[in-house]
Amino acid sequence: MRAAPPPGPESLERRYPQTPPGWTVTASRSVGPFRTHIRWTTPSGTTVEWSSRHHRKSRSRLSPPGRSKLWWAPRRVSWWIGVLFAIGSACFLVGPFPGFVQLVGSGTDGMVFFVGSIFFTTAATLQWLETINTDMGLGGRPRSIRAVTFEPHRIDWWSSGVQLVGTLFFNVNTFHALQEGLDAHAYDRLVWTPDLVGSACFLVSGYLAYAEVCGGLLWTLQRGLEWKIAAVNLVGCVAFGISAIAAFWVPSAGSVLDLAAANLFTAFGGLCFLVGAVLLLAESQAAARPGEPAHV
Repeated sequence: MRAAPPPGPESLERRYPQTPPGWTVTASRSVGPFRTHIRWTTPSGTTVEWSSRHHRKSRSRLSPPGRSKLWWAPRRVSWWIGVLFAIGSACFLVGPFPGFVQLVGSGTDGMVFFVGSIFFTTAATLQWLETINTDMGLGGRPRSIRAVTFEPHRIDWWSSGVQLVGTLFFNVNTFHALQEGLDAHAYDRLVWTPDLVGSACFLVSGYLAYAEVCGGLLWTLQRGLEWKIAAVNLVGCVAFGISAIAAFWVPSAGSVLDLAAANLFTAFGGLCFLVGAVLLLAESQAAARPGEPAHV
């Protein structure tokens, strides 16, 4: 961690996280303007460390602490996020798998992608709500559930918001892909363009989530569960981006290799997201343990 800069003119209400009265910031890490890790010294001399992702997962009003099981914790939104992302990811893994479309038909195959995108959007919506209903400091929680906030000083606000927008574009492109008889121009406008924009949103969101865990632009020395989740999801986002680029040539002059590449990277991206979603369940269980949310 680097030494913390002197406090600026920014008001306490706009700082994230809020420093408890009497505590001193001794070190912090940031990605651009975003705080990701902080070390405090309390009046008693105790050292307390805070990280953005851990705080969000353990101090959100929608994911209360308490005893939690790995495979069954319906009281925590974090658990539902993992479950819904897992189902959506499985759809994107199975849909492009070799032989699946021949087995079920193109209409059913397209519906699998569309259903998967709906699960993605539902999970992303819950993740957005979990993020914006996180306590600003180390004590208490928001008084009421919020649906929309404006907190551009938080890296997780940007990451979850951009991801949600990306899932909406996937809803559009997978829905229009169900239509038959689209020419190349209509395909580009209705299917490929939303796919590319959605993939770009996922890539931005995935990188921000990765940077949030690393506390820097690229690398980190601590590669625990949080890092594994962010890293495997970022790889999945890259795979979806490659798939979208490969899919550009498929409806017109594309070759069998173009189609195979698009399907391969879509399936690989779905596999990465599935692994990340299962790891989310373990993260939710760990974050549910009662006690102080920070690492002491």
